[in-house]
Amino acid sequence: MNNLKLSTLAIQHLLAMYAGAILVPLIIGGALGLSPTELTYLVSIDILMCGVATLLQVMRGKVFGIGLPLVLGCTFTAVTPIISIGKEYGLGSIYGAVIASGSIVVLIGGAFGLLVKFFPPIVTGSVVTIIGITLIPVAFNNAAGGDSTAANYGSMENVMLAFLTLAIIILFYRFSTGFMRSIAILIGLVAGSVIAGFMGFVSFDNVRNAELVHMVKPFYFATPEFHLVPIITMTIVAIVSLVESTGSYFALGEMTKTPVNSKNLARGYRSEGLASIIGGIFNAFPYTAFSQNVGLMQLTGVKNRSVIGIMAIMLIALGFLPKVAALTTVIPTPVLGGAMIAMFGMVISQGIKMLGRAVVESEGNAMIIACSVGMGLGVTVQPEIFSFLPNAVKILTSNGIVAGSLTAILLNIIFNMIPWKKEEPVVATETIVESKEEKVSTSEKHA
Repeated sequence: MNNLKLSTLAIQHLLAMYAGAILVPLIIGGALGLSPTELTYLVSIDILMCGVATLLQVMRGKVFGIGLPLVLGCTFTAVTPIISIGKEYGLGSIYGAVIASGSIVVLIGGAFGLLVKFFPPIVTGSVVTIIGITLIPVAFNNAAGGDSTAANYGSMENVMLAFLTLAIIILFYRFSTGFMRSIAILIGLVAGSVIAGFMGFVSFDNVRNAELVHMVKPFYFATPEFHLVPIITMTIVAIVSLVESTGSYFALGEMTKTPVNSKNLARGYRSEGLASIIGGIFNAFPYTAFSQNVGLMQLTGVKNRSVIGIMAIMLIALGFLPKVAALTTVIPTPVLGGAMIAMFGMVISQGIKMLGRAVVESEGNAMIIACSVGMGLGVTVQPEIFSFLPNAVKILTSNGIVAGSLTAILLNIIFNMIPWKKEEPVVATETIVESKEEKVSTSEKHA
């Protein structure tokens, strides 16, 4: 395969993952009130780190790298937790939690196969559903304009632009196939921004002011701070991401005829942990396998690691070009909101898909879903409900995702893992006794 064809295929993969890669920093940066210059840097470093994280997985070493054509990007599972941590504890706590959770993943990577039994689909599906549900208000806030104090918040123009963007995404997803369907979100963002430009919603000042080239710096936004609640939260997010990535590992292993054994899995897990550590140092995010690129490989039939390696190098190069990142910051907030409704809705549907398989396995699973999702959403809406508890306990109840996740884990142990002794139903025993008496009576009559 010649270099031109490899590069063309690499660009396809870049476009397929690009919307997901840029939306996460745009959402988080916008929610935390970063300036346009800071937002440009955040997008740049995220794009660069997506490339670094991907290279860590594409390579095959003794300790790191699963050696499969995996594409890594920031997980949407981390969006709500990061925003929550940033608002309550500050930027430093975000990066401290990302580094700590990445370190934990590196340490447990070899033994994660033993821990994964605590995270079956009923648990991970509940966690993903909770996170998806808590993301939807963020999407609708952006669809209305993002700033509730602005005069045009919730205006007809903002709402119309958001839902027009959503309609374009839906139409492309419904009536296109293959590669075009895989970039429906990106097409919606571009088309929505063009329409917004004609409405006077787009400004290119940030692009003009951005530098042509810049150097990335460790701890650009803040020095890491380590607090227990953020670390627990991001560790749960990291473990859920590992479970999701495992599906991509096995799918690509089957596609490439590469055996995926415990040693390969451990190297893959450690690589994701290492990517999070590096991401935290450079003030980026935790990273996970992007399933859309797995789907693109199935579509094209090309499963060459060189293609993904070239794409990773392209991402790293783009990370040093602030004007490219600045282009993403011109996307109006309502356009982002329209795209978020689709993307965050897909997070919920992924969680429901995981739960759909699990709920039919046992009647107890329905109760696990009910209580864990209810707990997660309830604590998110009313975070002060457990304020009367001691501080040591409030650590586990003050965050909706932590509370919901721990509820799912605990109930899964109670319902599915503890071998409770089953008692014989009283009715059945009485029936057996009556049956024996009838037999005795019948035999006496015959005698």
